[in-house]
Amino acid sequence: MKTMPAGQFKARCLRVMDDVQATREPVVITKKGRPVAKLIAVEEKPKPIFGCMKGQIEIKGDIVSPAVPLEDWEIYR
Repeated sequence: MKTMPAGQFKARCLRVMDDVQATREPVVITKKGRPVAKLIAVEEKPKPIFGCMKGQIEIKGDIVSPAVPLEDWEIYR
């Protein structure tokens, strides 16, 4: 875990935030040698699998009946 004085963090804040996001390594910010804050990357929640395609598919026609008429199936001959 990296440690950084508050003055140095203030001067390089955006760069430090980018580094924390990229490396996922937290940074402890100190003031007069004492830790006062900890900068960590945010954990993003994965998207749920169920419902992820909602609104993406359009059903056209009959989805219950077989695609091939029953008369054409060899098993029914």
